[in-house]
Amino acid sequence: MSTSTTSAPPPGTQDPPSKIRRRPAHPVTARRGWRRALRRDWQLYSLAVLPLLFFLVFRYLPMIGNVIAFRRFEPGGSILGEQWVGLRYVRMFLTDPTFWQVFRNTLWLGGLTLLFCFPIPIVLALLLNEVRRRSLKRFVQSVSYLPHFLSIVIVAGITMQMLATDGPVNHVLDWFGHDPVRFIQEPGWFRTIYVGSEIWQTAGWGTILYLAALTTIDEDLYEAARIDGASRWRQIWHVTLPGIRPTMITLLILNIGTFMAVGFEKVLLLYNPLTYPTADVVSTYLYRAGVESNSFSYAAAIGLFEAITGLVLVTGANQLSRRTVGTSLW
Repeated sequence: MSTSTTSAPPPGTQDPPSKIRRRPAHPVTARRGWRRALRRDWQLYSLAVLPLLFFLVFRYLPMIGNVIAFRRFEPGGSILGEQWVGLRYVRMFLTDPTFWQVFRNTLWLGGLTLLFCFPIPIVLALLLNEVRRRSLKRFVQSVSYLPHFLSIVIVAGITMQMLATDGPVNHVLDWFGHDPVRFIQEPGWFRTIYVGSEIWQTAGWGTILYLAALTTIDEDLYEAARIDGASRWRQIWHVTLPGIRPTMITLLILNIGTFMAVGFEKVLLLYNPLTYPTADVVSTYLYRAGVESNSFSYAAAIGLFEAITGLVLVTGANQLSRRTVGTSLW
């Protein structure tokens, strides 16, 4: 009985598996694959039509209007401006002392919001994750994220009523023999009021996001940590926090991206001329310059500066996160 044997090729005549190069797919083949997938899953792709139209109409098409930052725009005239003026309006706000005051206020409010509003949901999620009674956990969750569903107008109204001269807070101060404090009219109190109301409104919603991320952590990691003798704090430090790090980095980058557009609606509802020295930010100054004073080209130049600054911040944060932590949005 004979058996056929296949002799191996002499060494050096075959490329090692790691060096085998695959040819890229032909463009025609790739196009056919895309069309086949579109025909097969057209119902799923149709769900993206409305979001794409929304971003096209309300995000990308309005970008064409940025051209009036370099052209003189007059109400009733051409929608793209009447006359090219170059960087005139850019030089105007760069030499305007009021602009730099509101720019500093924006940095202050954005920095304080990021400093306090970003870590508090993480801490609250870690605390709720340690609660074993489901009823207590659900009650705290419901109470904490309920303000997120309230309108900003309602939140601002509650804040102003609570801190009014004859409001509940001043009544409590009166019981302790303290004179009433004009919280809403004092510039020194505005940042505290804004950050406090922002924590109350957003902490619960951020907690839900982190609690959802906590459910993806493998329980075997906690079991291995307990076998190694790790305390509960060590388990949080070495297992829980690394497990939710991608979510933390993603939300941090998104918060940095909206750094310059800090709370326009809430600031507009809470501030008044008495608190302008600490409350007026770039977005509210832009609103007064553009809508109330009809200086649309000047406001467009400021808005373009704000958008470019936000783009630089989110891009820089993304690159820094990719190099240091290894997690990024893109």
